[in-house]
Amino acid sequence: MSKWYQGEGKNADVVMASCVRLSRNLADAPFPSRMSSDIRKSCSKKIYAAVKSSPLANEFDMINLAELSDAQAAAYAEKQLISRAFLKLKSKASFMLSKQEDVSVMLCEEDHIKITAFASGEALEDAYQKADRLDDIFIDTLKLAYSDRLGFLTASPVNLGTGLQASYLLHLPALQRAGALYRLSSMVGKLGLSLRELFKNGDGDIYVLSNQVTLGISEKSAIDNITAICDQIVRQERAEREAMKENYDFEDKIYRALGILKSARRLDSREFLEVLSLVRLGAALKYLDIDYKTVGEMLYTLQNASLVASADKELTEEACAKLRAQIIRERLE
Repeated sequence: MSKWYQGEGKNADVVMASCVRLSRNLADAPFPSRMSSDIRKSCSKKIYAAVKSSPLANEFDMINLAELSDAQAAAYAEKQLISRAFLKLKSKASFMLSKQEDVSVMLCEEDHIKITAFASGEALEDAYQKADRLDDIFIDTLKLAYSDRLGFLTASPVNLGTGLQASYLLHLPALQRAGALYRLSSMVGKLGLSLRELFKNGDGDIYVLSNQVTLGISEKSAIDNITAICDQIVRQERAEREAMKENYDFEDKIYRALGILKSARRLDSREFLEVLSLVRLGAALKYLDIDYKTVGEMLYTLQNASLVASADKELTEEACAKLRAQIIRERLE
């Protein structure tokens, strides 16, 4: 069964995935930052019970981070199913995960309930529908913190109102090379959105476009607004790619990147993201016969924690680099 990062949806050449996060809180419990261990356990059980007694009962498993190795827990964060901050609560943290790994629910992280739903390509409405199914269950069965004037009450004022954060995961190598991202980030900031790097130093040329306004706006308006901006960015990225196609050195760089993936004996994290970005761009421009599914699978299963988790033993950075290169060579044979 395909995972969200293996899919190929609308505008997949630029839009890798869509993500919706909903923040909700119980009305009769303190925010997680002020919880005792007993209250945390009680709230987590109550939230999980709401799902297990619903029509979605068989679609979700409960995962206790305390029962996982550090690498196994971090691998979930690499796939964006839980936050890095959640890892710090490992000894007392648990979350629900769908069988397809496209929907997760962090229990008592910053908020009591944090639903995260993914869909491949530009499909924010699809991601929202997945999250909304769970949200309806919580609204119907639990007493949530809600104000008629302010909307859903959240631990951070940033999420007050709809409690919705909608995001697009964008592959923007052409705009990055054109030096246009600072201007673009400034422009979307004025429109109530943010554009940030997914990986440190912009490695991989992958950026997250997210809404920043949750108060005084409906979920539909938030989704419509960010989708309209996303469509503009897609057009700009494609225009820059067309201009780059005239550059022979650029084409050569793409083919060299594929050569590195096929023959390298070690690939550290940064070089891996750099060459994978070029190969994905080469696929989008029809230079290379490789699909987005293969690229997405490598991106989300070959980062360090995922490698250590799959090996089920401790690996040094050097060992990860060698194992990563070996796996990629075998997949691209």
